[in-house]
Amino acid sequence: MENKEPKDFENAMQSLEEIVSRLEAGDLPLEESLSLFEQGVKISRFCQARLGEAERKVEILLKNDQGELAAVPFEKDPAHG
Repeated sequence: MENKEPKDFENAMQSLEEIVSRLEAGDLPLEESLSLFEQGVKISRFCQARLGEAERKVEILLKNDQGELAAVPFEKDPAHG
């Protein structure tokens, strides 16, 4: 498993799932388990940061003319719903 920051959210989630699976198997030496856990924490923080950015963008897009958040009903895309 590579030890570098993921390129995007989807790749990060895939890496995190792989790490969790390997850790859940329970057949790794302690040092490798700790290393994978550390990678998992870093990836988790990366994902949290990307989700936070997305949330802020959505809030900006949903603000009304007075700068207040306005409730906008979620409409399913007929092509995907």
